[in-house]
Amino acid sequence: MDNSKMRLAICGIRHETNTFSPLRAGIEDFLILRGEEILADGSWQAFGNVEWAPTLVARALPHGLVLREAYEAMASELVDRLRRATPVDGVYLDLHGAMEVEGLGDGERDLVCRVREAVGNDVPIVASLDLHGNLAPEVVEKTNVLTALRTAPHVDGHETRVRAIGHLVRCVKEDIRPVNAIVRLPMLLPGERAATGVEPARSLYAGLQEVEAQPEIVDASIMIGCAWTDSPFTSVAAIVVSENGKAAGEHAERLAQEIWRRRDEFAPDAVTLPVEDVARRAVRETRRPVFISDSGDNVTAGAAGDIPLVLKTLLAAGARDAVVAGIADARAVQRCIDAGVGAGLTLTVGGNLDRVNGSPLEVTGRVVSMNPPRIAVFQVDGVRVVLTADRMPFLELRAFEEADVNPREHEIVVVKHGYLAPELREIAGTSLMAVSPGCTTLALETLSYRRIQRPVFPLDEDVVFSF
Repeated sequence: MDNSKMRLAICGIRHETNTFSPLRAGIEDFLILRGEEILADGSWQAFGNVEWAPTLVARALPHGLVLREAYEAMASELVDRLRRATPVDGVYLDLHGAMEVEGLGDGERDLVCRVREAVGNDVPIVASLDLHGNLAPEVVEKTNVLTALRTAPHVDGHETRVRAIGHLVRCVKEDIRPVNAIVRLPMLLPGERAATGVEPARSLYAGLQEVEAQPEIVDASIMIGCAWTDSPFTSVAAIVVSENGKAAGEHAERLAQEIWRRRDEFAPDAVTLPVEDVARRAVRETRRPVFISDSGDNVTAGAAGDIPLVLKTLLAAGARDAVVAGIADARAVQRCIDAGVGAGLTLTVGGNLDRVNGSPLEVTGRVVSMNPPRIAVFQVDGVRVVLTADRMPFLELRAFEEADVNPREHEIVVVKHGYLAPELREIAGTSLMAVSPGCTTLALETLSYRRIQRPVFPLDEDVVFSF
């Protein structure tokens, strides 16, 4: 290619779908950026000699199935903008890898097929992914390079995007068309059992650099998969990218074999107990603050975030200084706002969004603070309950600040996550994980899978992995 600027399109719809969730993701749940709005992010400035053709990029908090009309509206507009942007020299796709659309199935499969049709077979397509993605064969076949996050909790989003764009620039500049080789393992793995800061994920992910150092290899990824997406493509997988399909396949096989060899080593990075035991342990613990992850109602993996079971058990255990952050309940928030700070109330909290796994809990207390219209804080005996008008993950200290809560000042802090986010881990004296009920439960055997490929480890016995 000559020294003239290459023209690269930017597209994407990023969504992690929990198919066990009773929720549905509508168009209003997505942040949609169009055209020049996309370029406000600094990632694009790292590449000179590129003319960007930004089309549409959409993303949402993990949720239930994406409504068909919402997906169709976004995908149709994206493809229309892409067609109007052509000709382009390459396409960057910003994807998650676990999007399921009501009545359609795998969203990435549909989107990638539409994008490939729009630009033709000769234009390279490179996609960045979450490592908790489940990839349909068409996603692997119709893109030239797939590269995924390498940290969980995720702290390398910018790095992964830049790596993907770097691959795309190389494809155009050197006129190469790599291929993806994927090896799927008959294995389901909740994300909480594969935090990349602990073994075996730590060394497995570190080993990707060794794979990429081999001749002809462009990229390597380990997909943990999303175990709460009931899809024919849900699995742990190894992906290796190369211009040489045979070399890519061989390296992907070796990587998959090493994952399989260590399958029994995957475990949460925190003490993991049933809900009642976690509450009793937290009350006795002296290394404070004690953070409890309500893993079954994990809003960062698509749960409703409104099951009040951990609150109930903390009250029963006599917790003296605890915070539950938070419980999604718009009606309870509004009642607190209407009553005002200092008012005494009897409320029913939670159990409205996810009525399959939870039920409302009646509590009596007083309103201690509020941040209308989104947040109200309600004191019930020794527990401070952060009520939110919508699903809100408390991943960072600034989220607690919005609720006027300092987690460092309390003995027990409950968050509706799985593994702790880095900012919270830094201040935690003790980290506990509740194996709680919900659509993100770690007890995968309790979920009603209908579409995954069986047999699969660890749900079935004597599972054999062969090529």
